[in-house]
Amino acid sequence: MTMLEKPCIQSRGFKNVEEKGKIIGFQVKIRSLYYRGLWLSQLRPATVSVDGETFSGDQITWTINGVTYTQTEMASIGDVHWGILEPATLTVAKEGGLKSGSHDIDISYTYSCSYFPPVADTVLGAIPHKRKLILV
Repeated sequence: MTMLEKPCIQSRGFKNVEEKGKIIGFQVKIRSLYYRGLWLSQLRPATVSVDGETFSGDQITWTINGVTYTQTEMASIGDVHWGILEPATLTVAKEGGLKSGSHDIDISYTYSCSYFPPVADTVLGAIPHKRKLILV
């Protein structure tokens, strides 16, 4: 079992991603703060901002329980659960990744709840999470 930190944004797992010898982006791990965990279809698309540069939509994929999903795919997947003890890895496409050093990370996402009407998704809005992380 992975030990999770209290904040949504985890300091472990913050790294650049390499493919075929080229850095193609970066990863950051988050944990669900919803006490019941979430089905993927409950999640709404996330945005990730690093030092003021914002990424969204197809630039971000989610890896949950070892399987990677696009944000578009997640909307129709109702049988995969993201538990409260399992971190999700957000992979952000950014050619060249991030430079080593300190970065201001902002992640916003929201989700629907079974006991809230659908209009609550837009009324409540995204939940922002901020943290300063160091890439080594």
